[in-house]
Amino acid sequence: MKKNNGSTPLNRPLPHSLYSAAALEAAPLLLGQTLVRRTEDGEIRCRIVETESYGGQEDKGSHAFGGRRTARTETMFHAGGKAYVYLIYGMYHCVNVVTGPENDPQAVLIRAVEPLTSRDADRMRLYRGKLPAGKPSNLSNGPGKLCRALRIDKSLNGCRLDRIGGPLYLEQGESAAGLPIMQSPRINIPYAEEYAGKPWRFYIEGNPYVSVVDKQAVPFLYK
Repeated sequence: MKKNNGSTPLNRPLPHSLYSAAALEAAPLLLGQTLVRRTEDGEIRCRIVETESYGGQEDKGSHAFGGRRTARTETMFHAGGKAYVYLIYGMYHCVNVVTGPENDPQAVLIRAVEPLTSRDADRMRLYRGKLPAGKPSNLSNGPGKLCRALRIDKSLNGCRLDRIGGPLYLEQGESAAGLPIMQSPRINIPYAEEYAGKPWRFYIEGNPYVSVVDKQAVPFLYK
C-alpha cells in the first residue's frame, strides 16, 4: 500500500461511526484527517486543521435552526457522510461534513486545511489564482479560501465523502487523540444569540493554517 509522507497509509476510509456521530463529537475528531480533492490535474490532499460544529435544530447558528428544511439545507437532513456545500455573500463557497442520522440536521464546517506536500500546494495555488501578499498559509486558512484552492463549489453538494475515489472524499490521517486541540467560540455568528459563545470551534494548536487564534481558547479534553 502507498504511504503518505512515509508514515500514514493512503486509501483508508474514516470509520462509519464518525459520520453517524453528533456534529459536536465529530468536529474535533476530523482534525488531522485528510481531505482529498480529485481534479483533472490530479489529486490534492490536505490535512484538516480547523473545524466548527453546527449541531441540530436547536443551534441558532445553524442553517437548519428550528427544522428549517429548504432546497439549500436539504443535504443537512441526510444521513451522515455527505458534503454540504453552500454559497455565502454571493461569492464564497463553504464545505461541511454532514453527520448524524437522517432527519437530524448536523454538519461540521471545515474552516482550514494544510496541503500535505509541495505538489498539493502548487495545485491549490493554480486554482486560487493570484494570492494576497503575506504568509503562505493564506492559501487555505479560511473556509472560502480552501474551497477556491480545491475548486469546491455547489456542484459537489451532496457528494459522498465516505466513498474513496470520488471527486471529494475523506481518508484517515492522524489520530485526533494525539493532537494538541484547542476549542473556542465559532467565528462571525453574532446572530446565534446565546449559541454564539458556545465553544464549538476546534483547531490544532500551533498550526500556521488555522484561520484565527483565540487567546481565550482552552484545551479540548477527550472524555
